[in-house]
Parts: sequence; C-alpha cells; structure tokens
Amino acid sequence: MDKELIILDELMQQIIAKKFTYGEKLPSENELADKFRVPRTTIRRVLAKLEERGFIYSQRGVGRFLKEESFQVQLNLNGKTSFTEKMKQSGHPLITRNIGCQKMEYDSQIYQYLHANREDNVYQISRLRYIQEEPIAIHTSYLNETLFPNIAEDGPTIESMFSYYRQLGYKSLTNRDSLLSVTFPTLAEQQLLSCKSMEPLIMIESICLDVETDKVLERTKVLYRSDKFKYKLSER
Repeated sequence: MDKELIILDELMQQIIAKKFTYGEKLPSENELADKFRVPRTTIRRVLAKLEERGFIYSQRGVGRFLKEESFQVQLNLNGKTSFTEKMKQSGHPLITRNIGCQKMEYDSQIYQYLHANREDNVYQISRLRYIQEEPIAIHTSYLNETLFPNIAEDGPTIESMFSYYRQLGYKSLTNRDSLLSVTFPTLAEQQLLSCKSMEPLIMIESICLDVETDKVLERTKVLYRSDKFKYKLSER
C-alpha cells in the first residue's frame, strides 16, 4: 500500500480514537517525517488531505491544529414534518435565509417529477439554513408556476415551503420517493456552507405531495453538511 495512504489512515484512526485533544497542536512536519521515516513532502500532502476533509486547520507560522468538535443535530428523515418544524421541536435555534428565486431552464427530469409541460415555467427557490450561526444545509425547491401563479412574486420571501403551502390551503403534506446519496460541494456550495471541497455532503431528493389529492407540489433537493447531522431513518 502507498506509504502516504498508510500515514493518512493512521492519523485518521488517532483522531477518531481521540488520541488528540480538540484544539491541540499536531506534531510538526519534521516530527511526523522522522516518526514515519518519509520526506516532509509526503507529510505535507497527508496533512493537506486532512485539512481538505475538515479534520484540522492551519495557522500560518504557528502550525496545524485539530478542529474543535462540531455540534451535531439528530434529524428524523420522515417526510411529514418540515425541516423548520423539526428543528423547532428539537430546540435548535434555526435561522433561514432565502438566497434566491428564479425561473429555471428546462430540465426534463425535474419537469417530469412535477408533471409539467415543456412550455410551463418552473421556479427554483433556495434557502440557506443556519444553526448556532453556522450554515448547515441548502434547501432547493422546484415549483410549477401553473400550480402556483404567484410564485415569482412570493418566492423571494419564502423561508418554509410547508408554511407557504398551508397558507394556500394544503393542510396535509408529505415527502415521497426520497433518494439519499453522497456528493461533494461545488465552489458556490463551498462558499455558502463554509466547507472544503472534499467534505462530503448528504443529498436527499424527494417530491412533496398534498396527501388529500396526491398532487405533486414540488421537487426538493437538500444538501446537508455531513459533519452537522446524525440521521434517524425511521420512527422506531
């Protein structure tokens, strides 16, 4: 096995096993190079990967330090309650910022989910979520203007889609056909979520329906910072 990967794995195991104290300064490049009997350049690449993955941070001229332990939110992935309501029920001080409402270009997959015709206007509404002043998730909703004629005007002020739907008379809502996958952030998503390029994001895609009519209200895509959540997959 590549020596660099062996060193990376050993340091990762030490971090996971809490061999280092959060905020503690790591051994210098020279010390690690001597310990593992490799050139400093090898150690530098290993430490760069640890930093990309969000485990450590560096201070110019001082050294590298283990990041403080991050708070984690338990998130139930059932689709009957909005994210805003879940955070309120769990006591987390959620702040939501609407970061955009715009008409999107034709996308066959999203249009199909929404049962939209090609000539229909579909709007994309994005919200950035914060807990303890840290960005934790990006929620993006896709809505058909045919179903929501005022969405171009209403969209820029919406913070909770479930609340918006209930104002319009949809009282019983649920998410269905959820897909969970892992992805890595784009440059824009890195900036919004304050994360590194190699920090994985949990992506959940689903459709939101009105239970009474089985009408599809939106297609949803949510990007969660994987270091900020623990995921509960069922009610039991």
